[in-house]
Amino acid sequence: MKKVLFNYLSYIAVIYLLSMAIPSVTIYSTGALLAVGLVLLFVNLLVKPLLLLVTFPLNIITLGLFSFVVNAWSIMIADHFVRGISMGGFFNSLLAALFISLLKGLLESKK
Repeated sequence: MKKVLFNYLSYIAVIYLLSMAIPSVTIYSTGALLAVGLVLLFVNLLVKPLLLLVTFPLNIITLGLFSFVVNAWSIMIADHFVRGISMGGFFNSLLAALFISLLKGLLESKK
């Protein structure tokens, strides 16, 4: 349960920080930010494993770097389902995926 809450909070924090740093990432309401975190959590629990399975050969060839693209797709799927947020395209979603991975790595290494 702690890990799920940690993932949810890290998604929200990174998307909020990106919206402050990048003008094309816009959040129209706090409810939309909370909703996109929840939708992203469900997408990562349900859809992401299937995407990773389908893209497994590419992931092997790129030594795991293609997983960032899969993470960006997950963020774009969550962006599609929540109306009050706009990630501004694939590059911003890829940047969000990179920062989410970095944040999780930094915070998990502190344990």
